[in-house]
Amino acid sequence: MKNKKLIAIIGLLSVALIFTACIDGTGNGTTVTATASYDREGYPIELPSEISTIISIGPSNTEILIELGFGDNIIYTDMFSDGIAPEIAVLDMMALDAEFVINANPDIVFVAGLTRVDGNNHPLQAVSDAGIAVLYIPTGISIAEIMEDIRFIASVMGVQEAGEAIVANMQAEIDAVVQIAETITNRRTVYFEISPAPWMFSMGGNTFQNEMLELVGAKNIFADQNSWLSVTDEMFLVHNPDVILTSTNFIDDPIGEILARPGWDIITAVQNGDVFLISTDASSRPSHNIVNAMWEIARAIYPEDFR
Repeated sequence: MKNKKLIAIIGLLSVALIFTACIDGTGNGTTVTATASYDREGYPIELPSEISTIISIGPSNTEILIELGFGDNIIYTDMFSDGIAPEIAVLDMMALDAEFVINANPDIVFVAGLTRVDGNNHPLQAVSDAGIAVLYIPTGISIAEIMEDIRFIASVMGVQEAGEAIVANMQAEIDAVVQIAETITNRRTVYFEISPAPWMFSMGGNTFQNEMLELVGAKNIFADQNSWLSVTDEMFLVHNPDVILTSTNFIDDPIGEILARPGWDIITAVQNGDVFLISTDASSRPSHNIVNAMWEIARAIYPEDFR
């Protein structure tokens, strides 16, 4: 249970790239020529002339690479990506073994910012020193940042048009939701829980989850807070939300657990049974799949408007 809880919470938690690219037409072994380039955290990088093998650390990176058509190029991913591409061997993203990565000899390594532990700003420095391109992708906290991550990865892989197509599809889905949301006059208040009692965890402003709530026409009860936050009963009860959403996936019955909490029977959402389960992966991973979670959220909060 602790491991599943860690997976759920970790899943939560513009530098210019100038280059010319030539695609070999097979979808494997993209040829990229870099001039001056930096990763998404500002580290200078030198891209290889050919990219055939990839290590992808971070489930959002893995989802984006697969959507771009490079699933067959990934030789290792991380334990939190297990299930996205189940045939790929997994590594511990919180304790990456640089020597193992070097021996695996990938052409490029995409790394989530969450790999940093113990103040180590560049946990794969040895890999870079060995001549392997290591690109850090920090966790996107806004939808705009997620879109830029997609564009960046697509650019590195020499498939800019595919990246733009993914972003365009995301924007089309967002526009469709907003068009409906603008007709809603009675905006409902929402508590979005990503970890249950006794470790209750939610999100405030400056998060893409809060953006999704606003896009569908809802009010996050913690919008005045910043980023992800721990929640107490007292903090929650004072707001009396109309709807409760949960993305918890490491207990058997997350909705039943919420409905049975002592003292929560006075809450409007609990009294009306307006407690709904939202996909953990789609709502917590900063990738193109957040639009799927956005529709789930919209239909849960406003079933009469979003069909």
